[in-house]
Amino acid sequence: MLHTELLHALALLKVDGIGDVVAKKLITHCGSAQDVFQSKKKALLAIDGVGEILYKKLQEKNVFQLAEKELLFVEKENISISYYLDQNYPERLKHCIDGPVVLFQSGNINFENRRMINIVGTRQITPYGTEFTKKLIADLAPLNPIIVSGFAYGVDIVAHQTAMENNLQTIGVLAHGLNQIYPKMHKKYMAKMEQNGGFMTEFWSTSNPDRENFIKRNRIVAGMCEATIVIESAEKGGSLITANLANDYNRDVFAVPGRITDKFSQGCNNLIKTQRAHLLNSAADLIYILNWDLSDKKVKPIQKQLFVSLTEEEQKIYDYLLTKEQEVMDIIALDCDFPIFKISSLLLNMELKGVIRPLPGKLFEAV
Repeated sequence: MLHTELLHALALLKVDGIGDVVAKKLITHCGSAQDVFQSKKKALLAIDGVGEILYKKLQEKNVFQLAEKELLFVEKENISISYYLDQNYPERLKHCIDGPVVLFQSGNINFENRRMINIVGTRQITPYGTEFTKKLIADLAPLNPIIVSGFAYGVDIVAHQTAMENNLQTIGVLAHGLNQIYPKMHKKYMAKMEQNGGFMTEFWSTSNPDRENFIKRNRIVAGMCEATIVIESAEKGGSLITANLANDYNRDVFAVPGRITDKFSQGCNNLIKTQRAHLLNSAADLIYILNWDLSDKKVKPIQKQLFVSLTEEEQKIYDYLLTKEQEVMDIIALDCDFPIFKISSLLLNMELKGVIRPLPGKLFEAV
């Protein structure tokens, strides 16, 4: 993106009364951010929602001084900027009407991988939530997804750490400018995250981690991803806001069920009960609902294990397939006496373990 257009886009966002939605409307109507400022009064007033007050505010020059100052900071700190019309802007976020006009980024973020999910939840994660998060990401690792979260305490940081442990790209969406980090004790994770992934924010260097910013940034977390996964949540919480936003954006939402007596399972259980989230028991559930293709060339090769641990049900299917050269899923379910909804999950788990493989025509065979 040209420096001049970026300067005008930033200046436009500093005009009082103009947010992301109005800014996009003006840019679309006028042709560019620069043209918004250069358009004649009659042309601007003809745009629905633009009146005399907003027109006068567009004439103020101090917005360019603020934009210049931010650009100097960006250049000094080697921060990159994604403009919503650029190719390097998150593809799914382009389709969100309230998506940010600009995103500030640090690290080595690469959006070419189409598989992008966010993992959110309580800041007071329990051992149950920790164990599930780690297993989920480890099981998804062969499919090489990008793991997005908010870099907060609890579920967020466990998701980021586990992604790094599995050599997956991970992105922290921040509620403040890139001149600081919150919480401060997570600063120790920054360097490693920026090696394979990094940080993203819509907030300028003048922004602090105010409460309303955390709520606002949730739309980025939800909008840029294919799916939102809520690990643990109380009856009310920020992760539920993210889940609701994901539903509004027509994204898939998953929630991990828990005991009805557990405080940090109430939010997840309510999402499932009200049909605002798919029930998530394992990575196989997510893969099945998202229709991820395990034969995709982008999938990391799964190293064959010498000793693979199978459940009793999986062993039954595996032994059955050993007696058949190949068989379709419906017949496997019938002969092994499993309901069809269950056989799907079992077969996906076995694919991830590398003991069976899918073939054209919904056939499966033992490896």
